[in-house]
Amino acid sequence: MTTVNKTHSLGNPVYPIMFAIGLCHLFNDTLQAVIPAMFPVLESERGLTFTQLGFIAFALNMVASVLQPVVGYFSDKKQKPYALPLGMTSSFVGMAGLAFAADYWMILVSVIFLGFGSAIFHPEGSRVSFMAAGSKRGLSQSIYQVGGNSGQALAPLISGFILVPFGQKGAAWFLIVAAVGIIVLTKISAWYKKQLEEERLSKKKKEIISSLPQMTKKQVGIALGLLMMVIFVRSFYVTNITSFYIFHLMDKYGLTIQKGQLIIFVFLAIGAVGTFFGGPMADKLGRKNIILLSVLVPMPLALILPYVPLWGVIVLLILIGFFIMLSFSVTVVYAQELVPSKIGTMAGLTVGLAFGMGAIGAVVIGIMMDHYGIFKTMVVISVLPIFALVAFALPTDRKWKLKS
Repeated sequence: MTTVNKTHSLGNPVYPIMFAIGLCHLFNDTLQAVIPAMFPVLESERGLTFTQLGFIAFALNMVASVLQPVVGYFSDKKQKPYALPLGMTSSFVGMAGLAFAADYWMILVSVIFLGFGSAIFHPEGSRVSFMAAGSKRGLSQSIYQVGGNSGQALAPLISGFILVPFGQKGAAWFLIVAAVGIIVLTKISAWYKKQLEEERLSKKKKEIISSLPQMTKKQVGIALGLLMMVIFVRSFYVTNITSFYIFHLMDKYGLTIQKGQLIIFVFLAIGAVGTFFGGPMADKLGRKNIILLSVLVPMPLALILPYVPLWGVIVLLILIGFFIMLSFSVTVVYAQELVPSKIGTMAGLTVGLAFGMGAIGAVVIGIMMDHYGIFKTMVVISVLPIFALVAFALPTDRKWKLKS
């Protein structure tokens, strides 16, 4: 198998759909953000251990991880436009269960419903973003991904200002978010279905453009493996910051949950900014170059993070957050251009892997914290970004501006 490089016009972007699917990504990931945001509440109210909290994150992320490539694979064969609102309906059910779950097993079942909804949403949402992109593929993917990362960034605020004051039942407020998401996704699905009908009637399948050189099947496989390693490192590290770093802030610096979560919010909010700029920068400077930038800058900063005073923590988290998330949307587009005939599968694989690595990371980190302590765990995790240096071996893409 080889990838084919085309240089003809891509068509005009459909900005209303680009922004609408980005908004729904925000809704979807806000619902998921409730889970790590609830960790301090579940630890105090339910007396759960770090390991149990890790398995809650594992249940959520692993379901999303395993099913995303599967959903993407089948949607590549036969698109299902109305799968999008159905996925959000599953998340609605999961959130309702989470708000009122009385037992640990009920919490696990609820997060599985949330994971299932996310598994449906992400590959199909990425496909809609791709369809609406026209000549602005990097920009469109950035708008889509920044919506999701903005939703994840809300986790600390959700924890500090909703779940801590209202407890577990405060999660019920997010049923409103899910309901609005179902309505908006139903509208998007109607547009999605119309595009498929127009393509079918024209009897002309749209060609996919790749900025990567022609490669054999083996070369594509190696490149995907290297890309997966980069995603693994990023996801593992970000999971540590978003789900467990709050305990380090409380333990070493004596911060309250609310103050600690505000610092993590800054990390995630700046990360969302980095996600937005990453796509357009990659369109102009090359996808590999942005991936390398996202690897090289955070690496030394992560190594010294466990040892700096509180003001240094804030500065370093701002820099790490921006640069480590700079490649989030870029890795999705890079994978889609590696295998341009499998847009949904590649979106599901890359984003799904991010969830899966986050799931494994949550369990590993939770066990390490229970057995070796919080500070030693943070030191071990600080070394992890070094492994992302495999990005240097990725194939270099062409730095070209696609015609509008």
